[in-house]
Amino acid sequence: MTVTIYHNPRCSKSRQTLALLREHGIEPDIVEYLKTPPTTSELKRIIDRLGQSPRQLMRTGEAEYKDNGLADESLDDQTLIQAMCDHPRLIQRPIVMAGDRARIGRPPESVLDILP
Repeated sequence: MTVTIYHNPRCSKSRQTLALLREHGIEPDIVEYLKTPPTTSELKRIIDRLGQSPRQLMRTGEAEYKDNGLADESLDDQTLIQAMCDHPRLIQRPIVMAGDRARIGRPPESVLDILP
């Protein structure tokens, strides 16, 4: 089973989650999503596997959230997904995917229950 981490090397939780995967003998595929943002279809797949709404995946403290008026509750899911693709800093991190399951590594140990 392929394990993928959507990783930001500048984020301590992301680094801790990557280290935890490696401690468990897993060398994941690493996607530095700030350099290579997911497409809208990739992000929809991630959201489906997380079992969350697009809004739950958003980092509401980022400037892009405020600057783009994303707190507006009337915005539909597609608009929120597109905003995260256009401004990947808005995406919670790290995200680990294993098979058809995904978890956000906050705390890092939360990813352990989806590992092979």
